[in-house]
Amino acid sequence: MLKFGLFLLQGIPESIGVIGLSLALARIPLRWRLILVIGTVMTLIIYLIRLLPITFGLHTVAAMLLFVLSIIKTTKVPATSIFLAVFASFALLAILETAIFEVFLFFTKMDPREVTSNELLWQELGIPQDFLLIFFALIVARLKRPISDAWKQWQA
Repeated sequence: MLKFGLFLLQGIPESIGVIGLSLALARIPLRWRLILVIGTVMTLIIYLIRLLPITFGLHTVAAMLLFVLSIIKTTKVPATSIFLAVFASFALLAILETAIFEVFLFFTKMDPREVTSNELLWQELGIPQDFLLIFFALIVARLKRPISDAWKQWQA
């Protein structure tokens, strides 16, 4: 149960950040209540996928496709734009994850295996990247003019 709680603690903000940044990159206006709901549902689905006996890393591909499909179903933006935005968001997530991990190792001088084996520490290390994704979503949304009718009508 603790493992599930830790996953949610880090996973929900991460999904919110990925959804938010993907929408901003695709020039879709940010609707934070909807982003919160989609992010929470996606986190739960991703958790269930991670429980399946599949090759490590395939859950990330499945998550990307789920994010793409959820945005396609709720917006009028072309699928190619959505796919590129989601891919870019996941790429930034990977870069941030690596950078934060490396900076943490540099300053703490801890062994990488020691960090990854400590479940609480490992999940806590993901929180800064989550909030950076949300911050970048806000910045991109400010810089890119959103498409006024990007959301499907039933979402209004």
